[in-house]
Amino acid sequence: MKLLLYGSRDFAATINELARHCGHEVVGMVDDYNTGSGILGSLIQVAASHSPQHYGMVLAIGYKNLAARWQAWRRIVEYGYETPKLIHPLAYVADTSFIGVGSMIMAGALVDTRVNIGEATVLWPRACVNHDVCIGDNSFISPNATICGAVTIGSHSFIGAGAVVVDHATVSPGSFVKAAERYTGHNT
Repeated sequence: MKLLLYGSRDFAATINELARHCGHEVVGMVDDYNTGSGILGSLIQVAASHSPQHYGMVLAIGYKNLAARWQAWRRIVEYGYETPKLIHPLAYVADTSFIGVGSMIMAGALVDTRVNIGEATVLWPRACVNHDVCIGDNSFISPNATICGAVTIGSHSFIGAGAVVVDHATVSPGSFVKAAERYTGHNT
């Protein structure tokens, strides 16, 4: 599929490679605020020149402002672009798990059985999501984070690198779990 990346910064460079490894062709980037090499224009401009009937779009905006990232996701959907999930060929996803549209699973990530991952969620390399986990929309699971069994992670959450979320914990929507933290569900 020919893809447009909505975003043009560091995260977009990573997603460009992920899309290529998943067999897609990236034709350019969309940025509402910046111009430069590879940027085709704002979403309004690109929607006029690159029809949703001929191109898909991937949300390539990072986690620094998850609320703004979600607004950008909603705009992509409203414009009617197909938003494929990107699952690296070196990731493992159990056949009993569900990955929402627009989500990205990077190399070495592991998604165990009966996992439900929402829309526009990102699992970085070596993230480990165990059985019966539910991860809400627009969340980031950082490298080497471990999500133990029967965990619920609310939408718009960030789980830091090397963090461990213990069995049966609930992470409230909009949470930030620090790198290397052991999260039991009682932390604030």
